[in-house]
Amino acid sequence: MAMSDDAGDDVAIGNETDSKGRLLTSDGRPLRAALERANRRRKLTAFGLVTPLLAFIVIFFAYPIVQMMWRSVDNPAVIEALPRTLDALQDWDGEELPSEDVYRALYEDMMADEELPRIEQKIGPLAVRLNYEVSAARGAISRTSRNVDEFEPPYKEAFMDAHRLWNDTEIWRIIEREGRPLTASYYVAAVDAEYNADNEIVRADENRRIYVSLFGRTFAMSIVITFMTFALGFPIAYYLSSLPMSKANLLMIAVLLPFWTSLLVRTSAWIVLLQGQGVINDSLVGLGLIGDDDRLSMIYNQTGTIIAMTHILLPFMVLPLYSVMKTIPPSYARAARSLGATPFTAFRRVYFPQTLPGIAAGGVLVFIISIGYYITPALVGGQDGRMISNEIARHIQSSLNWGLAAALGTMLLVSVLILYWLFNKLVGTDSLKFG
Repeated sequence: MAMSDDAGDDVAIGNETDSKGRLLTSDGRPLRAALERANRRRKLTAFGLVTPLLAFIVIFFAYPIVQMMWRSVDNPAVIEALPRTLDALQDWDGEELPSEDVYRALYEDMMADEELPRIEQKIGPLAVRLNYEVSAARGAISRTSRNVDEFEPPYKEAFMDAHRLWNDTEIWRIIEREGRPLTASYYVAAVDAEYNADNEIVRADENRRIYVSLFGRTFAMSIVITFMTFALGFPIAYYLSSLPMSKANLLMIAVLLPFWTSLLVRTSAWIVLLQGQGVINDSLVGLGLIGDDDRLSMIYNQTGTIIAMTHILLPFMVLPLYSVMKTIPPSYARAARSLGATPFTAFRRVYFPQTLPGIAAGGVLVFIISIGYYITPALVGGQDGRMISNEIARHIQSSLNWGLAAALGTMLLVSVLILYWLFNKLVGTDSLKFG
C-alpha cells in the first residue's frame, strides 16, 4: 500500500514494524519519519514557489516604507558637518551668544577636509537642513563657507561680519537641538507646530498652519467620495445582479470601461466638461437654466476633485457590491413579501443586510485609495481641492524637504492603519467580500 502526499511523493507502507512497534515503510524507514520528510519537502517546494513574490514585496514595498519611516527621523547633516562645534556647545547656556571657542570650532569644522568638495559633501547638506528651520540659514552658511579660509582671529567677529545670522542666538539653538542622530522636528512641523526659544513645542503662526487642515480636508473628501460612490454604485450593482448573465456582462463592460482608459485622459476629460467654458456650463446656458454670467465654478476646487474622483473610483464600489448581490437568492425577498412584508420592508430587512459585506469591501477600497490619490487632485483640485498627497509630492519634487515629506507620509500610513484597525474591531475584516 502507498500513501501519496501533495508534493507527489509516494510513501509505501510495509507490513513490518520495528522493535518499538512502529510501522515501517517498504524500504525499512519509520513511517512517521518518512511522512515528516515528505511534508517538509512539500513545504519547501511551496516556499520556493512564493519566494519570487515574497522577494518582490520585500524589495519594492516593505523596504521603501521602512526607508521612508527612517528618513522621517534621520538627522545626520549637523553631526557630520559640525562635530567640533557641537562639542563646544555642550557648555553653552543658550541665553547669550556662544563664546569665542565655539566660533573657533565652527571655523575648524568649515575648514576641515579642504581637499574634499565640502560644499557638496558636508556644508551643502548642512545648509539645506538648517534652512528648513530658519529661512536665512542656507545663504548664511553658503556665503560664510566661500570666505572662511580668509578668516583670522577673533573668529567671533569674523563670522558676525560674514553674515548677520551668526549674531543671532536662534541659529545656535537650532544647531544645538539638531545636533543629534534622530530628530522629531519633521513631525513637529507636520502637525503645524514649532520650537520656541526655550525648545518647547508650541503651535506655529496661523498663516503657517497648513498640514492639519490638509489632513482634515483629505479625510473629509475621502468620506464624501466614498459615500458618493456608494450612492451611485449600489443601484448599478443591484440592477446588474437582477439582469440575465448575458445582459449583465454587456453592461459590466460600461462599468469596467474606465479601467481601459488612461487615468490622465479621464481626468483631462473632466477638465473639459467642468471648466467655466466647458460642455456642462455651455449646456446649462443653452437650456436657459443659468445665465452666461452665472456659470458654475466646478473646476480647480473641491467640487471638481470630488466629481472626478467619484467617477474614477466608482468601479471599486460596484464590483464588490455586484459580487455579493449576485450570490443573494431572489427567493429570500419573495418569501418576505409572501409573509406580508412590503417591498421596501423586504428590501430593508432581508436584502440590504446581506449586501453589507460588499458595502464594507467597496467602502474600504474607495476610502483608502482616495486618501492617497494624487493625479486627479493635482489636475482638477486647484488650491481648494488639494489633498495631503499633493503636499507630500511638492516637498519631494520642489522644496526637496524629504524628511518632512517622509513624516507626512508616515502619518498618513499610520492613520490608515488605525482606521483599518478600528474597522476590524467594529465590523470585522472577516465580513469583507471582494468576489
